[in-house]
Amino acid sequence: MDKVEVTERYDLPEDVVFCSRCVMSNQRPRIVFDEDGVCFACKFSDYKHDGVDWKEREGELQELLDRHRSKDGSFDIIVPSSGGKDSDVVAHSLKYDYGMHPLTVTWAPHIYTDIGWQNYQAMIHSGLDNIMGTPNGIVHRKLTRLSLVEMGDPFQPFIYGQYLFPLRTAMKFGIKLVFGGENGEAEYSGNPEYWDRRALTLEDYNAFWFSNISVDTWLDKGFTRDDLAMYLPPPPDEVAAAGIDRPFWSYYKKWTPQENFYYASENVGFQPNPDGRSEGTYSKYASLDDKLDGFHYYFMLLKFGIGRATSDAAHEVRDGHISREEAVALVHRYDTEFPSKHFEDFLEYCRFTDDEFWEVAERWRNNNLWEKVGNDWRLKKQVA
Repeated sequence: MDKVEVTERYDLPEDVVFCSRCVMSNQRPRIVFDEDGVCFACKFSDYKHDGVDWKEREGELQELLDRHRSKDGSFDIIVPSSGGKDSDVVAHSLKYDYGMHPLTVTWAPHIYTDIGWQNYQAMIHSGLDNIMGTPNGIVHRKLTRLSLVEMGDPFQPFIYGQYLFPLRTAMKFGIKLVFGGENGEAEYSGNPEYWDRRALTLEDYNAFWFSNISVDTWLDKGFTRDDLAMYLPPPPDEVAAAGIDRPFWSYYKKWTPQENFYYASENVGFQPNPDGRSEGTYSKYASLDDKLDGFHYYFMLLKFGIGRATSDAAHEVRDGHISREEAVALVHRYDTEFPSKHFEDFLEYCRFTDDEFWEVAERWRNNNLWEKVGNDWRLKKQVA
């Protein structure tokens, strides 16, 4: 299996530099550092905490919702929702704080975890209506396997559905408002162009979420258009005619994952990971629903030297929950941990042997970041 030159593929800098404020590195695609060595995600955090008039944004939210609120109790808004803490906050608050009539829309995980299913049911039984989309299992399995081989990420088919299924549902029901959670390009890459964006375009999603790999790409990989019907976007002219607005909750409300956890626990019955933490990190309340979650983060580690603990710790430093010193210690302790708990389930789902899995892993391991010491692979440089 041919080796992928990850640094070249993602146009990454060869010299690894870590943010002087948080623990993120310059290997995260699209992130930028200022002259003082501070990443722009940290700079956006400063802007979010001190530079936004949240009272004014609240007024904008009220005006938006008033335009869309139904008079007869019919669904007036869609919230893409897995039953996770973040979408719990958006859907529950829209219904109980703002008097909207949300329909939550779930794109099914590859393999539900027990806690993921429990939280999904808790969301529904907190008083929220729901529709779940579940794609053809054979197609989804094959597409997941191929995505890992071709893209170094088993989540690509899930990402397609997570964005496109709520859009298709909105069009089917004639609903004009689809409310997402956070604006990832502002929160995580810090691109100033997106700091005040209330929504992204389909072109933005294609570039950032789909990695410029459209669904049509897979037609050359043995799939038919019928196979991919659940993943294909609606025709652009139909989307334009539908007039659907897809704003981010984080534009109107300050986005703080830990606070979302507290809200969802108190109001929706959300429960954290019963194991005390998730593999590869110290946190216990994010990305809990899918047994394949850990392998999305593990391949991120192989490609970019950034694991799940780095992502969690960087955000918590920006939110003032932990110090940089604490974050560094957590990254060193957990970031390179292999997600062994669901490894056998992952192999069975993707129809990989153990040897085939590691062959794909080595295909995507970034040799600019990793070196072999004895029988072990180690990062050449870690945050300090």
